Amino acid sequence: MSTDSIPAMDPDTEVDFDFSPFLIRYKSGRVHRLMGTSTAAAGTDAATGVTSKDVVIDADTGLAARLFLPAGVPTREKLPVVVYFHGGGFVVHSAFSAVHSGFLNALVAAAGVVAVSVDYRLSPEHPIPAAYDDAWAALRWASSCTEPWLEEHGDAARLFVAGDSAGANIAHNVTMRAGKHGGLPIAGMVLLHPFFRGGELVPSEGTDAALLRRAARAWGFMCAGRFGIDHPFINPLATPAAEWAELGCRRVLVTVAELDTMRDQARGYVAALRGSAWGGEEAAMYETAGEGHVYFLEDAGAGGDKAAAEADAVVSFIKRCSAAA
Repeated sequence: MSTDSIPAMDPDTEVDFDFSPFLIRYKSGRVHRLMGTSTAAAGTDAATGVTSKDVVIDADTGLAARLFLPAGVPTREKLPVVVYFHGGGFVVHSAFSAVHSGFLNALVAAAGVVAVSVDYRLSPEHPIPAAYDDAWAALRWASSCTEPWLEEHGDAARLFVAGDSAGANIAHNVTMRAGKHGGLPIAGMVLLHPFFRGGELVPSEGTDAALLRRAARAWGFMCAGRFGIDHPFINPLATPAAEWAELGCRRVLVTVAELDTMRDQARGYVAALRGSAWGGEEAAMYETAGEGHVYFLEDAGAGGDKAAAEADAVVSFIKRCSAAA
C-alpha cells in the first residue's frame, strides 16, 4: 500500500502525554484540562462574612492573587498574613477555584488573618521552576504590605506560608529560598498533605515499582525533564542535613492522611527536619485516620468532623506562632 493512502495524524488530536485525570497534552502542544478549571467570583462570602478581591502582582508575567479579609476588622488593625499556594499537581486549579476559595474563606474567618492566595503559572505551559519563581515574587510582594488591604491590615512581622499538595511543595521550596536570600522572616509554615516523592519506595507507597515509574514520569512532565525525581525540589529528603539550616522559618506544621500514598514522605520530612541543622523551635505533625489525599478540600458535608479538626489544628498553629512572633 502506498504511504500516500495513509491519512496523516492530526497533531492537534494525537496524544503526546496523557496525564489523566488532570489533563491531556497533544502533539501540537495544545493542552486540554480535564478538571480544575471552574472558578468562583470574588466578593463577600455569605457563610463566613469574609471578603475577597483579585489583584495583579506582575502584569508582565500575569502573576495574580486573590486576597481575603475577615469580617468586622477595625480600621488599621494589623493581622497575620498567610501567603497560600493551591494544589493541583502543578498543572490544574487556580487561586480563583471554588474549592480553594471556600477553604480560604473558612481559614481566614477562623484564624483572623489576611490571606494572599497566589495564582502561579501552571505546567506544562510553564514548567517548574516557574511556579517557584512566581511564589517567590508573590511572597516578596505580600511582605512589602503596599497593597491597600495589606497596608492597612497586614503585619509583615507575622508572615506565614501555607499550601496543600503541590502548593505545600511550593511553600517548602519558597521558604528554602527565603532562608537563602534572607530578609523575609517567616513566622510559620503549614504543609497540608505535601506533594513529595523520591526514587525509592516508602512504606505508604507499597511495593510496586510501577508507582515509582509513574511518579518519575509525572514529575518529568511537570518540570520538562529539568530535574530528576530525587532533586530536592520534589524530594526534600535528599537535602543534606546541613542545608536544612537554610529553611527560612522557625516553626512548621505538616499534616498527613492515613490513606495518602505520600504520607510517609511527609513523615520523613518532619523526621529529617528534627534531625538536621535547622535548629527551629517546632516541627509538628498532624495525622488524620481513614482519609485520603487533601480530603478536607471536599464539601463540608463530606469532610465533616475530621476536616474541622484538621482546620482547628492549623488555626491553633497560626495563632500560637503569631503570639510568639
